Amino acid sequence: MKTIKFTKMVASGNDFVVIDAITAKLQMSNSKLTAFAKAICNRKYGAGADGLIILEKSRKTKFKMRIFNPDGSNPKMCGNGARCAALFFQTKNAKSKANTTRFETGAGILEAQITKSAVKLKMTDPKDLWPNIDLNIGDQFYKVHYLNTGVPHAVFFVGNVDTINVRQVGKQIRFHKQFHPEGANANFAQIVDDKKIRVRTYERGVEDETLACGTGSVASAVISAHLNLTKKRPVLVGTRSGEELKVYFDCKDKRFSNVWLEGSAEMVYEGTYLA
Repeated sequence: MKTIKFTKMVASGNDFVVIDAITAKLQMSNSKLTAFAKAICNRKYGAGADGLIILEKSRKTKFKMRIFNPDGSNPKMCGNGARCAALFFQTKNAKSKANTTRFETGAGILEAQITKSAVKLKMTDPKDLWPNIDLNIGDQFYKVHYLNTGVPHAVFFVGNVDTINVRQVGKQIRFHKQFHPEGANANFAQIVDDKKIRVRTYERGVEDETLACGTGSVASAVISAHLNLTKKRPVLVGTRSGEELKVYFDCKDKRFSNVWLEGSAEMVYEGTYLA
């Protein structure tokens, strides 16, 4: 039986299993990683997590981050997962006094700034903005707004996020034919005031609501600004976990750039998994 060392991490309510494949020299095919992700992310029989993060060598930057969902799928990006990966790398390479790092993801090269209280992540520019989509779900129409913030997101603004059945409606939006074949994460956003929103997210791959979603928070914040529902920067995003994320960005000619996501991240424990 093979033993694999891992670190359990949490970023604003999103939890991840992080494995340093560089030091451990872990070598697994994609098919094996898919099966491994399903096993270790299982909350009954594994360590339990919203995702598996693998740190690998990169020829371009300090390291490369790969992420696998609990269903074994392999998205290009995860905002809170990337913040955990940056903190993990900086902590494990404590000899370096630098509090910034650049690393590779499937969505492009990201930059992170690490402090004692937070990790601030510079993301790739959002793309494929598609506002005011009328989705027919059952006998109702939902006006949603689409944006890719590294992964695809649909945002639906509601009066009160606490009254929404996120699992039921979110699943219908996530698998809606409008977003085939990739599907889209489904975000339910509530405007609190001109600088704050609240967001709940149904995530692809997890196939359930999570306590927070970094890329979903960014998508919701950017779209709220695009629709002139928020006017101040950064946009504060209240998550299901109760923690708050900050989303910074520039906007010119309805194009968004210089996007940063900031929030808490921490190591919870280290363990050994028997594979």
